[in-house]
Amino acid sequence: MKTPNYLKKGSKIALVAPARKIERDEIAAAVKWIEEKGFVAVYDDRLFAEYHQLAGDDDFRASVLQDYLDRDDIDAILCVRGGYGTIRIVDKLDFKKFEKHPKWIVGYSDVTVLHAKMQQLGYQSIHGTMAINFEKNTPEALESLYDALTGKWNAVETHSRASLHNVPIIGGNLSVLYSMLGSDLFPETDGKILFIEDLDEYLYHIDRMMMGLKRAGKLANLKALLVGAFTDMHDNTIPFGMTAKEIIFEKVKEYGYPVIWDYPAGHVDNNLAIVLG
Repeated sequence: MKTPNYLKKGSKIALVAPARKIERDEIAAAVKWIEEKGFVAVYDDRLFAEYHQLAGDDDFRASVLQDYLDRDDIDAILCVRGGYGTIRIVDKLDFKKFEKHPKWIVGYSDVTVLHAKMQQLGYQSIHGTMAINFEKNTPEALESLYDALTGKWNAVETHSRASLHNVPIIGGNLSVLYSMLGSDLFPETDGKILFIEDLDEYLYHIDRMMMGLKRAGKLANLKALLVGAFTDMHDNTIPFGMTAKEIIFEKVKEYGYPVIWDYPAGHVDNNLAIVLG
């Protein structure tokens, strides 16, 4: 995987809303952090467009993101929030100019679509917090984002006996991955570490999505499974009978590779950055 240039003092970070709409006060903490770190926050009134729950209609959101993808002076694109909508615009985007001047794409949740596109094109990207979360993020989460953007690497201790050095990490939000299943955007999983996380899902939905990935052959040949936060899970009146962890482990236990639980990433305040790819 190719690595975009790391950021330095004066590097420009564009704030973009590829999915749900956002208010000015919801990005204030992120803009302050960007400036305190010596970077430059780049955005304009287009960031606050509204089209029902989206930040503008599909063509509008695609055009704004395209603008920043094309610009040579932009060093990173920080998605301001997730929700839903990125998959509606990804096929409208042209990455020819981006590949001449690649930049870091940062976000999680719905931004999993853009991470998958980066992997398809052969570029690393950052699964990390978004502008709307900065006010509540832990200092460790924000520092991990800074480290990822500037090329600093911190090891995370696990209890796995398997060697996972130099094994690419792929994945992101389980629901979004499931929505790409069968398309050209679903990442190649063989020999990789698959990271998954999710929010606000019924337990039987988790089972259905994991079954979908299993039956499609996406779980059999992993190097490891990295499980982040599964936050605010729901159950029916008649319980499903398994926790999210039990559901996930049931689908992969036959394969024998390491499963790393409770990695601090996803829909949590301590959302540590992961360099995907």
